[in-house]
Amino acid sequence: MSSTIENVDRVSSLPEEVVSHILSQMPMKFAVRTSILSKRWRYSWTLVHNLDFDDFHPVYGLDCFSKFVDGVLELCKTPEVILFRLCFSEIWVRRSSASKWINEAVRLNVRELDIQVILLELPISLFTCKTLTKLRLDCGVFDLDVWNCPSPVALPCLKTLDIAVSREPSASAFKLIHGCPVLESLSLQVLWRNDEEEYNFNIPTLKRLRLITMKCVSVINKVVLNLPNLEYLFVGGILCSLFVMVDLSSLVKARVSYFEVRFSDMLVELLKGISGAKSISWSTSTTDIPLDAPLPKFPNLKHLDYKGGRFWSGWPLIPQFLESSSELEDLRIEELDESCWIEPQSVPTCMLTNLKTIELAKCKGNKCDVQFMEFVLGNVEDPKTVTITCERLRQNEEMRFCAELLKLPRASRHCEIHFVGTRSRTII
Repeated sequence: MSSTIENVDRVSSLPEEVVSHILSQMPMKFAVRTSILSKRWRYSWTLVHNLDFDDFHPVYGLDCFSKFVDGVLELCKTPEVILFRLCFSEIWVRRSSASKWINEAVRLNVRELDIQVILLELPISLFTCKTLTKLRLDCGVFDLDVWNCPSPVALPCLKTLDIAVSREPSASAFKLIHGCPVLESLSLQVLWRNDEEEYNFNIPTLKRLRLITMKCVSVINKVVLNLPNLEYLFVGGILCSLFVMVDLSSLVKARVSYFEVRFSDMLVELLKGISGAKSISWSTSTTDIPLDAPLPKFPNLKHLDYKGGRFWSGWPLIPQFLESSSELEDLRIEELDESCWIEPQSVPTCMLTNLKTIELAKCKGNKCDVQFMEFVLGNVEDPKTVTITCERLRQNEEMRFCAELLKLPRASRHCEIHFVGTRSRTII
C-alpha cells in the first residue's frame, strides 16, 4: 500500500476573519511582515483590528518610523479598531505626528487607546470620541500642556481610565474624569504634587480606584472619596493627603503601599476609612513613625496580607491587626525585619475561632520568626494550613530552623506545617 503526503498550507486556507484575528494579536511590525509570504498574505494585515506600534527599529531614524505608521493607517481597511497602541520609550515622535495618528484612530471608531509617548499633543476629537471604552495616557513629565482642551469633555462609553499626570490633576485629570459618566475603573498617578486643592472623587459608577503620588512638596491636601459602588481601592507612593471617606459602603478589597508617610494621623484616618473591607493588603517600606492612636476595628476583615519593613518597628503592628480583626480567616506575613516580637497580653479572638490559613513568606529563620510561630502554633486551635517559605537560606540553616519548629508546642493535634525551602519542600 502506498500513501502520499500532501503539503497543505492550512493557515492560508483559514477564513479571512480568523487570519485577521491571529494577526491582531501581534505588534504591527510583525503583522506587516506577513505580506511577503505570498500573494494570499499580501494585504491580509490591512484587516487587523488591533494596531499596536512600539519602538520599531529606532536605528533607522524617526522619519522611517513615521512613514511606517502613516503607511499602515493609510492602507488599514478595518471598519473598527479595537485597540490602538503607541508605546515609544526610545523615539521622540513629533507632537503633530502623534496627534494625527490618534485622530485617525478616532476616525476608525477606536475602542481602546493606549498612548505612552515622551511628547504628546492630544487632538480635540479624542475628547468627544463616542466609541472609546478604555483609555491609557502616559506622557511622562515633559508635556505640561497636554491636557489643554478648549471644548468640554464628553466620553459617553469610557469605562476604564488610566492616566499619569505631571502635576495639578485638579486642572487636568479631573477635567477628563468629569466627562466620563459611566466610568468604572480609574487609575490616577500624580508624578509631582505641589498643590493644596481638594481632590473630590464623586463617581457613583466607579468600582476600582488606584491613586498614587510619586513626589510631593511639603503641602497637605484633602482627598474626598464618595464612591458608593467602589469594590477595590489601591493607594500608594507618598502619603501626603488626608483621606475623607464619605461613602465606601461596597468596599471589598483595599491595598495600602507607601514608601513614605508624612504624618501617622493620616494613616490612621486612612485605616478608619477602609475598616469595612473584607481583604486588606498592607505594604510599607518607610522608617519608624510613632503611632498616635490605636488601630480601628475591622469587623468584616477575612484576609490580611502584611508586608512589613521597619514601620512602627514592624512586628508590634501585627498584634494590633489581630486584636482588631475578630473575623480574620487568612493571614499572610512577608519579609519582616529583625524587630522584636511583642506578644499580646491576651490571645486575639480570631486565633481562637476563625483563623484557618497562616503563611509566613520569605522567612529568614531568625529569633523573631521562631517567637511568632511559637505564639501562633500554641494558640490557634484549628488551623487548616500553616505554610513557611524561606529564601536564600543555606541548607544547614533550613535544617536548624525546621528543628526549632518541631520543638514548638501546638494547640491542635492536626496542625501541619508546610515548609518550603530553597532546596526542599516538606511537612513537619
